Amino acid sequence: MAKQKLTATARRMKAIRDKRAAMTADRREKKAENQRKRRAAIKEGKNIKNKDYDHKDRKFKSTKANRGNDGKGTKKE
Repeated sequence: MAKQKLTATARRMKAIRDKRAAMTADRREKKAENQRKRRAAIKEGKNIKNKDYDHKDRKFKSTKANRGNDGKGTKKE
């Protein structure tokens, strides 16, 4: 994926928006859940390299498969 070409002002504003989105209660809960699941999976000896936890399907998926709402796009989420 190509890096976005943003002006300095746009880059700063995007950083603020992204930080605000990342710090919402919902995102923080998902981050904490992801950490717990990853630690437990590693402890069980599972190979989760290059995989992300899918909160909707409740399992580890490849990073590629965990994007875009299972092929339906993100507009309907």
